[in-house]
Amino acid sequence: MRCVRRAYLCGEDFSTGESYDHRKQWIVSRLKFLSYIYAIDICAYAVMSNHYHLVLHVDKSRAESWSRTEVVERWMQLYKGDMLVSRWLKAPAALDEAQRDAV
Repeated sequence: MRCVRRAYLCGEDFSTGESYDHRKQWIVSRLKFLSYIYAIDICAYAVMSNHYHLVLHVDKSRAESWSRTEVVERWMQLYKGDMLVSRWLKAPAALDEAQRDAV
């Protein structure tokens, strides 16, 4: 994958002789992680030197079965939640109505 300024993301950079093939595994690992977070099934994928292909299936029933707490916990694996969200996860009853609505 070539990005900005002809810098390679995967594959071999023929101008410098550097190999970036190890980054393909990074992409595969990230895809697997994201499929868990977002209830997406990876049906097929191909990571090549300059691009990738994905065939995905959104598992709507799995996502709809998640509670609000589980959605927030999954979201927080990707993004840093603020203090109010952390407090809500630990003790939802300790928050007042306005704070719960904000979460």
